[in-house]
This record gives sequence, C-alpha cells and structure tokens, in this order.
Amino acid sequence: MQAQAQGWKPHELPGFMGLAGPLWSRREGDDWAYGLQVRAEHLNPARMLHGGALLTLVDHALSTVAWQAAGRVPCLTLQLDSHFLAGVAEGGFVEVRARITQRTRSLLFLQGLASVDGAPVLQAQAIMKAAPPRSAP
Repeated sequence: MQAQAQGWKPHELPGFMGLAGPLWSRREGDDWAYGLQVRAEHLNPARMLHGGALLTLVDHALSTVAWQAAGRVPCLTLQLDSHFLAGVAEGGFVEVRARITQRTRSLLFLQGLASVDGAPVLQAQAIMKAAPPRSAP
C-alpha cells in the first residue's frame, strides 16, 4: 500500500474504533498524524465517505493528541465543532493533524484539519476533558 511506503502504520484497535478503521498513524517530528484509507464500507449512499466516519476519525485524532498532552490520561470529548469542506471518494486517504491551542488544569482546546492529497476536507475545533482515574468497582 502506498501509505506504508510513506511511513504510515496500520493499527488494529479494540471496540468501536476497530470497526471504524483500520486506522493509520505516522510520526512527524514531535507530532503524530492519523489516517484512514477510504474503503467501500466507509461510504454513504452517495458513494462518498460517510460524514460520521470522517468525524469519528477526527475525534479519535483530537482525543489522542489530548491524551498524549495530558500525560496519557484518557480524555473525553466535551465539544466537537466541525465544518465539512469537501467530499472524499472511495480510495482516498484522509490525513488528520491536530494541535492544542490552549489548556487549563483539566481542559484541552484543540484544532484539527482533515485533508486528502493536501486539500482540506474538514476542519474542527474541540474541547476535551482529562478524565480522573476511575476506581475499581
């Protein structure tokens, strides 16, 4: 696959994220990029990437960046605002990059951009909350 030749690595994840993928990641200096190779199962009836699939990828990327910044503490999505900019056809490889714009003791504010071949397809802003450790029941 071309993505692997460009340094992308596939990830098999448990739960819902495993169903939404397979997801890809690539280290870029101190940062990470996250990706999705669009396949038939990701399409909507119009034969384009389903908006929910794209939002799932973006939410995963944003929350993973927040998780890393919070010292690998799970982070919950409190708010996710998005703007769809273009459609994505089957075979496209969506890349997501995210960055933290502000942070408080327990909240992280992020921006994300999803693109295909350098063309933006979705931009997003999110507020994530670092979750306190859960005690065993």
